[in-house]
Amino acid sequence: MQSSTQLYKQNSPQSLVLKLLIGATFWLCVSTNAIAQTTKAPPAEFPVNPLEIKTPDPLLPSSSPTPEEQKNLSVALDELNNQAQAKLSGGDKLGAFETWNRELRLRRVLGFLAEIQALGRVGAIAWTENERYQVQVITQRLDTISQQLKSSNDLQLLTALATAFQQVRVPKSSLAVYNQILVLQPQGSTAAEETLQTIAELHLSWFDYPQAVASYNQLLSLAKAKSNRPGELAYLQQLAYLYDRSKQRQQAVDTKQQLLAIYQQEKLLTEIPTLHLAIANDYEVLGQLEQAFAAYQQAYTSAWALQQFFQAGDALRKLVTLYSSQNQIDEALQTSQILLQADEQAVNVYGMMNTYDQIGQINIKRGNYPEALIAFQNGLDLAKQLQYQEDYFTQQIALVDKQIPK
Repeated sequence: MQSSTQLYKQNSPQSLVLKLLIGATFWLCVSTNAIAQTTKAPPAEFPVNPLEIKTPDPLLPSSSPTPEEQKNLSVALDELNNQAQAKLSGGDKLGAFETWNRELRLRRVLGFLAEIQALGRVGAIAWTENERYQVQVITQRLDTISQQLKSSNDLQLLTALATAFQQVRVPKSSLAVYNQILVLQPQGSTAAEETLQTIAELHLSWFDYPQAVASYNQLLSLAKAKSNRPGELAYLQQLAYLYDRSKQRQQAVDTKQQLLAIYQQEKLLTEIPTLHLAIANDYEVLGQLEQAFAAYQQAYTSAWALQQFFQAGDALRKLVTLYSSQNQIDEALQTSQILLQADEQAVNVYGMMNTYDQIGQINIKRGNYPEALIAFQNGLDLAKQLQYQEDYFTQQIALVDKQIPK
């Protein structure tokens, strides 16, 4: 039997700490080994980087291939690509990428351009097929080439490289190459503008709105300097979209006002009502209600003049809501009556039903129950046509009818 002194020593704080440390060290070693096995080792089918295998290939020409040998190799590599495509179509994905990797290794003999284009092509397929390790090794090879081309001024090579990075979904690397290209192009040239467009679109496709805004503003400045009205219009439209998406309301208003001026100058009249409506909504969100009222009214009048009755109705609905929020009941009622005409012209039965409901509710606020009753009865007639909300209008009629002296 152990003495109390022995028991104390075995269970002393120092002893317990030592046991905990030993246990923690053991599990740390086990966990580290497990992590190393699950994250560091490449898949079994790729025990080494498949693009760095050094085994001599029977298709390899001499160390200094002649133009004829290069041509023959290019034909042979195109055939390898066809074989890989056939294997993939037949369900042999592993065999397909083994063949493609052989092609990619051999493409190096033909120079950077041929290799980069092939890397991008196979990388895009690997991405689609969710072959992550294959995408990884292709991206690594593209990174290596990118470092070697840091001081290059070969626009064809750099463009191919930027495109390949896009194909393997590495936008940061792609953008870095496009910016390298941009420096090499004459400022303000058509080529520079096209590169800027690509940069802007790439930022937009990856939802990097601040950078996309910066790029489109550069493009807008170029278009204005060249008096390029179509370009100016396109870039303003993109900027308006971006400001809307990023909820930059004041910038959105300013941009849309510029768009409005161009629409008016270019007689693009059909675009104007929708733009007025968008501007009005921005003003309302900004709390600039006087400007919002004016813009909604402009949206309504311009739409009505063009017989765009749905758009006119949208503007009038917004006005009714805005008047009601400001407790301008009479103005809300008058606008609702005009809205009925717009809905009728647009053959918008659902809209008319809702407008009658709105008129009924406004008349209840004014204490004008007979007019409210008529509005709800008209709404019920339309609800029956639509077979929708009949119970609601029946209930409203019953409630209002109780308020009318008999």
